[in-house]
Amino acid sequence: MAKKVDIRNKSASFEFELLDRYTAGIVLTGTEIKSIRMQKVNAQDSFCQFKGDELFLINLNISHYAQGTYNNHALKRERKLLLKKAELRKLHNKMDEKGLTIVLTRIFINDTGLCKVEIALAKGKKTHDKRDSIKERDLERELRRDG
Repeated sequence: MAKKVDIRNKSASFEFELLDRYTAGIVLTGTEIKSIRMQKVNAQDSFCQFKGDELFLINLNISHYAQGTYNNHALKRERKLLLKKAELRKLHNKMDEKGLTIVLTRIFINDTGLCKVEIALAKGKKTHDKRDSIKERDLERELRRDG
């Protein structure tokens, strides 16, 4: 198993303009945390959605644990996120604005061994903004190569 787990959703920063970031706990089963420690996670299309006053992570694909047998988890089940009430209220109020969503940016294991997720309040980028991001990335790569 990997010592350090830091899984990033690179497409989130490309597809969205990230406004506010939050660190949240996540409710997992035993086989899910074992798969995360082995870095068998696909966070490509994951997003967050409110159901009542609770925030859930949708479409996070955690692969089956090889030794899980019949105790294995569902691949894309909804997972509850753990945030403070004030943070949940703030996010809920911001979600009422048009064009804002909450996306998963990172999954990591903190110093105490708990699995945490970093989520961001995000606004979708237009096509020309994505082209600008590609240009900036290419310029940085050229500068690193020359320098």
